[in-house]
Amino acid sequence: MPLFVSSIASGSNGNCYYIGNEREAVLVDAGISCRETERRMARQGLSMQQVKAIFVSHEHTDHVKGLSVLANKYQLPVFLTNDTRKACKLAIPERLLHPLADLEIIGIGDLAVTSFRKQHDAADPHSFVIRHDGFTAGVFTDIGRVCERVTDYFSQCDAVFLEANYDVDMLMRGRYPVFLKNRIRGGYGHLSNTEALELFIERRSPKLSHLFLSHLSRDNNDPELVYNLFDEHRGDTEIVIAGRYTETAVYSLETVSMSGEAHIPIEVKYGQRHASK
Repeated sequence: MPLFVSSIASGSNGNCYYIGNEREAVLVDAGISCRETERRMARQGLSMQQVKAIFVSHEHTDHVKGLSVLANKYQLPVFLTNDTRKACKLAIPERLLHPLADLEIIGIGDLAVTSFRKQHDAADPHSFVIRHDGFTAGVFTDIGRVCERVTDYFSQCDAVFLEANYDVDMLMRGRYPVFLKNRIRGGYGHLSNTEALELFIERRSPKLSHLFLSHLSRDNNDPELVYNLFDEHRGDTEIVIAGRYTETAVYSLETVSMSGEAHIPIEVKYGQRHASK
């Protein structure tokens, strides 16, 4: 059974990532409005009825803005750490809130979701890997630095949403105040293009078929610049820019059996792929 992946929204104005099979799916974060989430998913041919849970990486507004409305409307269980929950202002009934622990594996139908702590300036931030039928998808955004866990899980992925937040020169020449520049690049903020590229070159798996460059800064990055940077080293990996204002296509990871050969990953795209600006 294939594993479907798509970015619904990615950036400081909102983050939401879809990973699922033919029966069930999860969302990682719900940082845009419920209505906009529904609208973008509908354009892709995705149904909220198939979403069975929401996993929350941390409490910042661009990751939880639409969470309460979405969870209440569809009566979805929400998984988040206790410290993240305390830092959020959520209008969600207790029965829908479920604690999340470091390195915990949670089963959502046939999906297995593993959470692990990351380095970011939030109460108890986590990243996620989702496994199904031999495939692994990772959501690694809002990462201050590439720690051992990020490296280890990244090297296991068939598809990954990887933060490439800023170009160092653009950040340092830009209009942000010094304290904010230091926060972004200080080890608990965000990954630069260079740091993300180093991880990609040195630790990607031979089976990594899709790299979604995610959480690009509006002011300190450029989609064309970062795409070209990674494209030079892409090999057999497709590079996709996860846009701020529109969804990506839905990508399907699946295997086909060929006579006398091992199972080989293939890719199928659904929906219209949109250019990111």
